Amino acid sequence: METRVALIGIIVENPDSVGQMNGLLHSYGPWIIGRMGIPYREKGISIISIVLDAPPDTISSLSGKLGMLDGVSTKTIFSRRS
Repeated sequence: METRVALIGIIVENPDSVGQMNGLLHSYGPWIIGRMGIPYREKGISIISIVLDAPPDTISSLSGKLGMLDGVSTKTIFSRRS
């Protein structure tokens, strides 16, 4: 199974969606290499970076599910090499 390294950038503007977001991230845990979160209290948002090594469909699935959460925006960057 071919995997790619990718970065999902997440901005959370609705704190009520954090529980659902963490549940999704937990379910994709085997693919996640690392995670970094930064609360930006002055703006009332959180910025999160998720690095994965997973099949492209798995990465796209997670990004899409996260982006459907209320007040959550995502952007995904894929490595050029597998």
